[in-house]
Amino acid sequence: MTTHPPPLDQTLEQILDLARWAPSGDNNQNWRFEILDPRRIVVHGNDTREHCVYDLDGHPSQISLGALLETMAIAASTFHLELQVERRAGLPEARPTFDVRFSAAPWLAPDPLASAIRSRSVQRRPLSTRPLSSSEKATLNAALPTGYSVLWLDRPGQRGAMARLLYRNAHLRLTMPEALQTHRAVIEWGARFSEDRMPDQALGVDAMTARLMRWVMQNWQRVDFFNTWLAGTVAPRVQMDLIPALACAAHFVLQAAQPPRGIDDYVAAGRAMQRFWLTATQLGLQMQPELTPLIFARYVREQRSFSGTPGKQAEATALARRTAKLIGEQTLEHAVFMGRIGSGAPARSRSLRRPLTQLIVAAAPH
Repeated sequence: MTTHPPPLDQTLEQILDLARWAPSGDNNQNWRFEILDPRRIVVHGNDTREHCVYDLDGHPSQISLGALLETMAIAASTFHLELQVERRAGLPEARPTFDVRFSAAPWLAPDPLASAIRSRSVQRRPLSTRPLSSSEKATLNAALPTGYSVLWLDRPGQRGAMARLLYRNAHLRLTMPEALQTHRAVIEWGARFSEDRMPDQALGVDAMTARLMRWVMQNWQRVDFFNTWLAGTVAPRVQMDLIPALACAAHFVLQAAQPPRGIDDYVAAGRAMQRFWLTATQLGLQMQPELTPLIFARYVREQRSFSGTPGKQAEATALARRTAKLIGEQTLEHAVFMGRIGSGAPARSRSLRRPLTQLIVAAAPH
C-alpha cells in the first residue's frame, strides 16, 4: 500500500523552501525530505561517486549536505526554532541519512544570514580586482565556526599562480573521457536558468564558444579530435579558468583544524562553508568554488587511479605539486574548500532549484 506525505505544516514548508537553496555540486540537489510530523523530518542524502569522477568518496556531496543542514538551521531560527540533527549509523556511506528535529527556542534570535539564502549564487564571470578590505576579511573570518580558518591568496603573484594552476587543471578535466559524461549530464543548453542542472549561460563563456562546446561534447571522438588537432580546450580554459582566476579580489582556502576523514567531518565543513558564502553574499561579494585541484591532489596523495587515459595520473601529480607549493602541504591536507571571491554584479544566469514538492518523499513503512 502506497503511503503519501502528510499535509505540510506551513512553518515547516517555509523552512524547507528556504533550505532547498543550499548549494550542491553541479546543482544535483542530493537530498530528499521525508516528513514525519510538523517538527520532525528525515533528510535522505545520496552521492554521485559511482559516476562522477569529482565526487571522490562522496565527500563533495557530503559538504553539500552540510550546507543544506546549516541553511535549514538558519531558516528555522527565523521562526525561533532550534535544529537538532543526528546522522543514522549503520547505513551505506553513499546514502547518509539524518534525523532532524525542530524545537521551540523563544530565546533564539533570527540569524541575519537568512536574508542571503536565496540570492547566494555562483558567479563564474570576471570580478573586480579591488582588494578585500580589512573589515570584509575580518567579517568573513568571523563567519567561520571554531576549528576553521581561511588562507587568503590575494597578492597579484598569488592570483597569477592560481590562474596558471587552474588553467592546467582545466586541461586535465577537459581531456579525460571520465569527466565528459559528467559535463554532458550537468549542463542545460540554451538556458539562462535551470532547476536541476547548470544553464550554459552561467558557464562564463561567450555564445560562440558555448555553441562549439555543445556540438563537440556530443561524443568523445569529437572531443578527442578537437583537443588533439584544433586546440579545442584553449577557448573554454581561457574564458572559464584563466581570466576569472586573474579577475577577482582573492582566492581562498577554507581549512579545518584537523584533516577531514569521514562523513561527519565533511558535513561539518559544509556547514562552515555555507556560513562563509552567505556572509560573502551579505557583503555584496560574489564567489565561485574551485574544488577540483583539491580533489585531484587527494587522488594523487592516496595513490588512487581516476582515469584510464595514459598520462593523466602524471598530469594530476604535477598539478598536486603545484597546488602544494602554492598553498602549503599542511594546508592542502587540512583543506575542505577552495574558491575565488570579489565584488561584482550577481550572476545574470544561474541554477535554480527543483520545486519543494519534487524533493519530498513518502514516509518509509515501519
